[in-house]
Amino acid sequence: MVFSVCPFCQCNILPAELEWHANNHFLEDDFEKDMQLARQISLELPTSRLKDAPAYLEEPSGGFSGGSSEISKSTFNENHLGLREVLLQERISCLVGLQIKSTFYKVEGGIMNLLRRCLQLENRKCISIISGYIDHYQSVESEDYGWGCGWRNIQMLSSHLLMQRKEARDVLFGGSEFVPDIPSLQRWLEIAWERGFDVPGSNSFNKEVYGSKKWIGTTECAALFRSFGLRARVVDFDRLPSSSPSTSYTSWKHGKHSNLGYFRCKMIEKQVYGPMDKFLQRSQSEKNSSVQDHDSSYKGENISGDQVLMEWIWNYFTDDAGCRLDDLQDVFISQKTPLYFQHDGHSRTVVGIQMQKSVKGPEERYSLLILDPGQRTRDLEKTLKDNNGWQKLIKRGIHTLKKPQYQLCYVDPGVSYKEEWEDLKTIHSEYIRFYKR
Repeated sequence: MVFSVCPFCQCNILPAELEWHANNHFLEDDFEKDMQLARQISLELPTSRLKDAPAYLEEPSGGFSGGSSEISKSTFNENHLGLREVLLQERISCLVGLQIKSTFYKVEGGIMNLLRRCLQLENRKCISIISGYIDHYQSVESEDYGWGCGWRNIQMLSSHLLMQRKEARDVLFGGSEFVPDIPSLQRWLEIAWERGFDVPGSNSFNKEVYGSKKWIGTTECAALFRSFGLRARVVDFDRLPSSSPSTSYTSWKHGKHSNLGYFRCKMIEKQVYGPMDKFLQRSQSEKNSSVQDHDSSYKGENISGDQVLMEWIWNYFTDDAGCRLDDLQDVFISQKTPLYFQHDGHSRTVVGIQMQKSVKGPEERYSLLILDPGQRTRDLEKTLKDNNGWQKLIKRGIHTLKKPQYQLCYVDPGVSYKEEWEDLKTIHSEYIRFYKR
């Protein structure tokens, strides 16, 4: 009979049972099993090595009753935490080796290059700005249709980061340099939770997501990327009915390339959490949070909240463009990451935005450029190559923004370490409440 060797415990396992057996190792992290492993390691270490062994391998001999020769309860807890960290590092190391590369339909020439060509062939009444490289990951009916859009958006953002940012490529998914499949991403998210990222969110999932069809949102995306040291940010947009804002007012101006100038909104840094973030559940703490108001006007015209969202996205993508935005070009490439775009019931990836150059009113000035996990990649490729019908699949005008709340996630450049990495464990969002006057 032929056996395979388990990479964790070196036991001989039947090949058909190897994957099941290996997966069980990820579940063995409760206190009692940790201590059993510590006892086993201490027994197997030679006496000469045991003298120099780290403290977490030493077992208390006299309980927690105190005394100079007995280990204190606090020291024991510290040792246990040290053991758990070592076991966690072992799980991470195993996941790096066992994670599976996600399969997807590769668009010949790159989907963003095709989109850029189509945008350039449009009339010169528009300026478009788009992200660089990104692969489209579609939901598959037999795998994740109906619940996997969040994971597919994470895969799309990951494909961009791995191609466009070396610092992200070095740290993401253990330096594997590929986008993992959904089960592997679920493992990475559980590890992020175990390391203390987004504790309220992990509690709402009971700290388990592997193998499930649970919906995720922007905060899960942020927690996963932050666990690798990436600076993932969350922005909330919340439409409120006409209201009298409170007393404190300040002007908040958009970027210099914006034609909007100012708008009325409320902003707050607050904690947000899943599942599906605040769209499927509300926190009482949101209602009790302190708020700072920002107020001004748009040149005498009323502004819809949806226009606020469009202006924010325009300024986001054009922030690094500076004076390069002019009438000599129709399409620009932004260094910004695509946006994980969440609303109640679905999520998509915003890869750019288009602005009409000469429009009197604000209502139809902008169109989002979106890759939807629900679209078939082959359909996107065909319409882009033919330059026929792609607008219906990718363009989304302001009239399509009918949801009361939206949430975005993006990734700032650089990698955090030490104190900043610890700070990233608590997720706050830039919270924008807008009013229609």
